[in-house]
Amino acid sequence: MARQPRLIVPDAALHIVQRGVDRGDCFRHDTDRLVYLALLREFLPLTQCALHAYCLMTNHVHLLLTPLDQLGPSTLMYRIGQHYVPYFNRRHGRTGTLWEGRFKSCLVDSTRYVLGCYRYIERNPVRAGMVGAPAAYPWSSHTGNIGRVENQLLSAHPEYRALGLELGSRRTAYVGLFDLPDDPEVMKAIRESTQGGYPLVGEALKLRLAKEAVRPLERGKPGRRATPPQHDDPITRDLGL
Repeated sequence: MARQPRLIVPDAALHIVQRGVDRGDCFRHDTDRLVYLALLREFLPLTQCALHAYCLMTNHVHLLLTPLDQLGPSTLMYRIGQHYVPYFNRRHGRTGTLWEGRFKSCLVDSTRYVLGCYRYIERNPVRAGMVGAPAAYPWSSHTGNIGRVENQLLSAHPEYRALGLELGSRRTAYVGLFDLPDDPEVMKAIRESTQGGYPLVGEALKLRLAKEAVRPLERGKPGRRATPPQHDDPITRDLGL
């Protein structure tokens, strides 16, 4: 089956997830995470991507970013992998691929889902039982977004800036978002849309994407699969052609 093209729109936020192959570790030591963050720092400006939130888990990475052009995210992830994978393999005495295929992604452009992605990403270590609060995890953007540390990797998304007129009030409002319980509907939508590459966007952008018709915008309804054509040639049949 042909791979579906990714939905990437300049100036629209994109939630990216990349997992280690076979769900294996892609970070084994704090130094690994430092190297990955250094590569982000190097390649974000070169690929014209603005990073809003991130979390480096043990076996996967979450990023929320906005590209200036359509090729930015793919180029960013390629450049990071081009440098990080050889480093990781040398350091840990392994060979072969590190990542589980292509990175997964979904467009997000509404207040509900942009801020929902911020929370989803930065609460990941809490949901995994690694820490008791987002600020206790040193390998995410949370302490930067709440103003506890200055994190030069981060750029505020317009929905983040809309939380308050001044920086202090924005940070206070952002902290308050994490006092709220997780919304199961938002959580499910983010997971499923990122896995399937479906957009979480408002009507204006959805109409624009529908006109371009590059791929389905929603998960197909369950139903009977079409019966594949029958072939008389046994070789052709065995190859699935």
